[in-house]
Amino acid sequence: MITRPALLCCRFLAALLLPLITAGALAAPAAEPIRIGVAEALTGPASQYGIPILNGFLLAAEEINAAGGINGQKLLLVTEDERGKKEEAINVFKKLIFQEKVLLIFGPTLSNSMFAAGPIANAAHVVAFGTSNTATGITDIGPYIFRSSPMESDVVPATLKTVGAHLPLHRVGIIYGNDDAFTKSGYDVFKSTLQQQQVAVVDTETYSRGDVDFKAQLTKLKAAQVDAIICPCLAEEGANILIQARALGLSVPFIGGNGFNSPALLDNAKSAAEGTWVGSPWFDGNTAAENQRFLRAYRQKFHSDPNQFSAQSYDALWMLVDTLKKITLTSQLDKNRELLRDALPMVSFAGATGPFSFRPAPSHQGKPGGYDAHQTPFVYVVRHGKFTLVR
Repeated sequence: MITRPALLCCRFLAALLLPLITAGALAAPAAEPIRIGVAEALTGPASQYGIPILNGFLLAAEEINAAGGINGQKLLLVTEDERGKKEEAINVFKKLIFQEKVLLIFGPTLSNSMFAAGPIANAAHVVAFGTSNTATGITDIGPYIFRSSPMESDVVPATLKTVGAHLPLHRVGIIYGNDDAFTKSGYDVFKSTLQQQQVAVVDTETYSRGDVDFKAQLTKLKAAQVDAIICPCLAEEGANILIQARALGLSVPFIGGNGFNSPALLDNAKSAAEGTWVGSPWFDGNTAAENQRFLRAYRQKFHSDPNQFSAQSYDALWMLVDTLKKITLTSQLDKNRELLRDALPMVSFAGATGPFSFRPAPSHQGKPGGYDAHQTPFVYVVRHGKFTLVR
């Protein structure tokens, strides 16, 4: 038998606990975050690109989550260091897809790495979204391969046309790395464009990845009496080439590909970089409100200036958010990956890099391709140690 004091005690406890029980029953469980893979070169030579790329993602994710995420779901960046190496990129992609179960993967940093790891994502029906891959053939991998970085075949013609309007460009030499997908692709595009623009290539020199002494090749280029030297190289090698060229008395201007779009080129080459030309999809002096907002936020967060690569990754994450807000995610990851792939090509976006959309890559060997960037590039020349827009 329950005594009256005991009954009163039970009622007291019930009255005390009821609000807590009710609150727990009514409170909705926190929505699971949307897991986004980020595979970038965060150590090694390619980190000069990978770290600014990651910074752009971090800034965008912070802004997106502060604004409530996507329909109440926050973004969770699952970041892996692929070190700019093909084998590591493959391992990282497998981990992000099968263990971390991300919705899509941003990256990897270099074209070489995307050629190696992209097929893993495509076979698993997971979008691999490159923000810095420019080599020809990247999107031939398949329909799950996207990139927001304009191809060299889009940027190089505009660059050479602009240079030719300002300088005599009749005889040029080329130096490039013949064992790297990015530099080899850049060479192919430059060679084809020079032919179309009726500029003679009078000497072509090559090097291997990791080389640091380019004096023999540069001596031959100097003897060829060229108007300019084409250098579709990465920034680390490009800086060494510029320094050694100037030391040999080779004073002609250099024209670079997308690999030259790095502050590391200017930091390492210093005055040797003066007069170097390069095309880029981003201009820090762009007065558009989206770019000015990005510049202020980046400088406030990182206490440094952004570059093209951080602007491209920043825009890419906002593009993803725009897409996710237009689809309804389910409880099935495979289904969500399919929904995203189908919706992403419809992006029409204006961000820090300006107006952007995707265009479908042509089918390759009878198989559907992925999606390339459709964007108008800017052209710079290095003046007084800074990339300066040429109008």
